[in-house]
Amino acid sequence: MQLPILDLNAEIQEALEENIMLEMEDLPDVPRTSAESTAEVETIKADEQWEARVAERTQDSGWNGEGRPVSEFADESGESLHEHLYWQLEIENFTVREALIGEALVDSINDDGYLIGDIDDITAGLDEDPPITTAEVEAALLKVQRLDPVGVGARNLSECIMRQIEQLDPETPGYQLALDISLNHLDLVASRDYGELRRGLRISEDNLHEALALVRACNPKPGLSVSPAAAQYVIPDVFVRKVDNRWQVEISPTGVPRLSVNQQYAKLLRGSGEHAVLKTQLQEARWLIRSLEIRNETLLKVATSIVSRQKSFLDHGEESMKPMVLRDVAEEIGMHESTISRVTTNKYMHTPRGVFEFKYFFSSHLASEDGEGQSSTSVRAKIRKMIAAENPAKPLSDSKITNLLKDEGITVARRTVAKYREAMNIPSSSDRRNRETR
Repeated sequence: MQLPILDLNAEIQEALEENIMLEMEDLPDVPRTSAESTAEVETIKADEQWEARVAERTQDSGWNGEGRPVSEFADESGESLHEHLYWQLEIENFTVREALIGEALVDSINDDGYLIGDIDDITAGLDEDPPITTAEVEAALLKVQRLDPVGVGARNLSECIMRQIEQLDPETPGYQLALDISLNHLDLVASRDYGELRRGLRISEDNLHEALALVRACNPKPGLSVSPAAAQYVIPDVFVRKVDNRWQVEISPTGVPRLSVNQQYAKLLRGSGEHAVLKTQLQEARWLIRSLEIRNETLLKVATSIVSRQKSFLDHGEESMKPMVLRDVAEEIGMHESTISRVTTNKYMHTPRGVFEFKYFFSSHLASEDGEGQSSTSVRAKIRKMIAAENPAKPLSDSKITNLLKDEGITVARRTVAKYREAMNIPSSSDRRNRETR
């Protein structure tokens, strides 16, 4: 799900060149709106890992007369793997103690996504009371490995692939066998010694093909899916606009081509016990096609959920952003939080207020007197607005801003105000005053 549409198209082109069973259809789907979507949640849940393997990132500009996008935007987010993981530690269901351990673990993850630090050394470096145990670090590591991208923080290739396969529904054909192969037989997969693999496991050729399709779909270097060579342009995954006073979401009508299985070749394989390579290609072609379908269905559901929760932002701007975490969307559409994280990473939404990454709409909850709470995004916007309107000769201190927010019914600590101000690259009150006097 991290791939930009341009990179995804490159992968699809490569698959078309290497897999004789795949062919590209000429015409794209007619754009579907959220009101027209009837995708089955249970089917999507069963194939979550495949949607994660295949999909997108995105961005593009406005509408032409036919309701189609016409130009591109530069992607300047530049988010690193570590930043992406830190964001999830804050937004996911980690306790304060688990998040502390998680930060230490993330610091020891390399760009490929592997844990390079020793568990005992990481444990020894955590100075907490009561002392953090190795068991706690191991438990936190397991939670980190299930963040996005799944498999990050693995200590070896086997563990990396197993974590990705474990995200599948256990009823997925080849599931248990794929786990066994990942744990014990990756060397035979690497050497393509499929005969020895089949004999050693005492399985049929068809069962082997199913399991290998799962293993091959995994990413051996998950970290690079978040921090790849920077793409210069992205295309929006969805477009949001108001029609008859209702906000509607539409999948981008451009970008990803439609694929299908070459039926002539597929018919030749029916009932045949030969052509093992072609059978494997047929299985992979079917998985890829289904993955692309699930990607669009899932993307539309997530985007629709976000829009329904953030109507106030679309109508009134940043100060009206509602608090929202991954779990909110996950529970609404019946998916795992790690899947929602994948869907929201490097995906872009074109709205009348601009083009935003899906992740922009998620923020932590801050208490307020009305009981509804305030999002950290809206509080940042309020802080920025206060500072913009301040008397330059008497800049607002962080304490003063804290009190002004309290007057509006928002409870926030002074250090949190300072943290938000610094994140927006706004100097302290003393620095702002000195700059004014100069």
